[in-house]
Amino acid sequence: HLQPKLRLDTGEVVGAEALVRWMHPERGNVFPDDFIPFAEQTGFIRVLTLWVLDQSAALCQQLAQQGINLKISVNLSTRDLLDQDLPGKFCDSLARHKLAPSSFCLEITESAIMDDPVRAQHTLERLHAMGVDLSIDDFGTGYSSLAYLKRLPVNELKIDKSFVLNMENDIGDT
Repeated sequence: HLQPKLRLDTGEVVGAEALVRWMHPERGNVFPDDFIPFAEQTGFIRVLTLWVLDQSAALCQQLAQQGINLKISVNLSTRDLLDQDLPGKFCDSLARHKLAPSSFCLEITESAIMDDPVRAQHTLERLHAMGVDLSIDDFGTGYSSLAYLKRLPVNELKIDKSFVLNMENDIGDT
């Protein structure tokens, strides 16, 4: 599924975030919180991520052929960041679908980076060098350190909703 990203001032759709949902034949809609941890533990998350990246690239290409140019955001897991083959495999998918790396923004969480900062940074630097935008998702829920951000090649910082959800009523959130 895709969740649109809108410009607040114009309402224009400028991008979309790929969201994985599992429609189970007996249990119905299974939410990511119920299957992503299992995929992480078993290592299947790498296969799932490559599938999401490739499906997103195919859709991005179809939309571009219709004159709709959107930046697609895809979440990466901890295991994805530790996979030194990920940048090459993603590059192959982009080439297969004739897309520029700038068509994508890959989102990672703080905790994913901190599990193995050296390997994660190496993967992020390779992705960044390709021209892919990078985003820290849910910032503030993990290590909440601005110090390491200056070393990371990120283009975007998405502050966790817990910091802004009640900002109309809470001066601390404001």
